[in-house]
Amino acid sequence: MSNGWGFADDRFPEVRRAVQRLCADFPGPYWQEMDAARAYPTAFVQAMTAAGFLAALIPEEYGGGGASIAEASVILEEINRSGGNGGVCHAQMYTMGALLRHGSAGQKAAWLPEIAAGRLRLQAFGVTEPGAGSDTSAIQTRAVADGDEYVISGQKIWTSRAEHSDLLLLLARTTPAAEVEKRTHGLSLFLVDLRTARGAGLTIRPIPTMLNHQTTELFFDGLRVPAANRIGEEGRGFRYVLDGMNAERILIAAESVGDGRWFVERAVEYANSRVVFGRPIGQNQGVQFPIAAAYAHLRAADLMRWEAARLFDSGQPCGAEANLAKMLAADAAWEAANVCLQTHGGFGFATEYDVERKFREAKLYQIAPISNNLVLAYVAQHVLGLPRSY
Repeated sequence: MSNGWGFADDRFPEVRRAVQRLCADFPGPYWQEMDAARAYPTAFVQAMTAAGFLAALIPEEYGGGGASIAEASVILEEINRSGGNGGVCHAQMYTMGALLRHGSAGQKAAWLPEIAAGRLRLQAFGVTEPGAGSDTSAIQTRAVADGDEYVISGQKIWTSRAEHSDLLLLLARTTPAAEVEKRTHGLSLFLVDLRTARGAGLTIRPIPTMLNHQTTELFFDGLRVPAANRIGEEGRGFRYVLDGMNAERILIAAESVGDGRWFVERAVEYANSRVVFGRPIGQNQGVQFPIAAAYAHLRAADLMRWEAARLFDSGQPCGAEANLAKMLAADAAWEAANVCLQTHGGFGFATEYDVERKFREAKLYQIAPISNNLVLAYVAQHVLGLPRSY
C-alpha cells in the first residue's frame, strides 16, 4: 500500500502490514462478488477472527489482544484502505466496551473468552427504534421483570448484522418514561443470546438498502431473557451506552480515513495513467487541485482522530474530539469519494473499478451511526455553550 506520499503519521506499522497481508487475500473481485450477491463476507470475517483482529480490544486475561483504541483503529483503517469494508465486523470492537466496563466478573468470564476465541460473535447492537430515531431516550421497547427473567416486547430498527451474530446488546426501558425523573433514566442494557431467542419471541427481518450492509429490524414479542444477562444496574443502561460511543466514533473515523486514503490513492493512480489529448489528465489543474484538496482535508481529519484516540487511551474526556473526528473524517472521505468518481469519469460507474461500491459505502458514515448534524448540535451545546437545539 506504499505510495511514497503517504501519511507521515502511519503509526503501528507492524499492525498495518499484518492487516494488509490478510486483506490481500480479499481483493476487489471478492468484495464485488459479495456486493452483487448481497452476501455477508463470511470468509473475510472468519479470517479476521482467526487472526485475532476482532478481539483486539479484549484484555489479554480473557484471550484478547489488549490493544489500545489507537491500535484497534488502525485495523479498521487498513481494511477500508485496502478496498474492503470494516463495517461488516467493526461492532465486535466497540460493543465490547459496555461488557468490559460494566459487566460483572461472572459475565466477563463467561462471554469474553468465547468471543475472543471466535466461538461467539457479538456483532449486533439494538438501540434505534422507528418512532425514536436518534432520540434514544424515547425508545418504547419494554423489559418487564418476571422472577429471574425479563420479558421483552417492542421493536428495533437499523440493527446491523443481527442475522450474522450470536449475541445482541439490547437497550430496553425497564421503568416507564412517565415514572422517571429524567427520560434517560429507567433504561437497561441486556446481552441477548440470539441462538435461542430466534423463534422464541424474536423475529429478525432484513432491510434492503443501497449498499450491502446486512441491516435488519427486530420484533420482540414476549422474549424471555435471564436477569443474569442484564449488564450493570437496572435503569442505568443509557449511561453505559454513552460510555461506548466515544470508542465507536473513533473507530468509525478511522474507517473513513481508510476510505479517504483509498479514494485519493486510486484517483492519483488513475490521473497519472489516463491519457487524454496527449497528456495525463492529472497534469490538468482542474483534476489535480480537487485531489490535492481532498488529501489535505483527509490529513487534517486524521489528526483529530489521533487526538481523540490519545485522550481516550489516557482516560481523559474526549467526547468533543471523538465526535469531531467522526464528523471530519466522514466528510473528508465523502469529498474524496466524489473527487475519485469525478476523476474516473464514466469508468467510475463501472463495478470492476470498485469506485461506485466504495462511493456508496463512504456516504453511510455521514449519516450513521449518528448524523453529522447531531455532532454539530453536540458541539454547539456542549463545547460552545449555545442553547440546546432539540
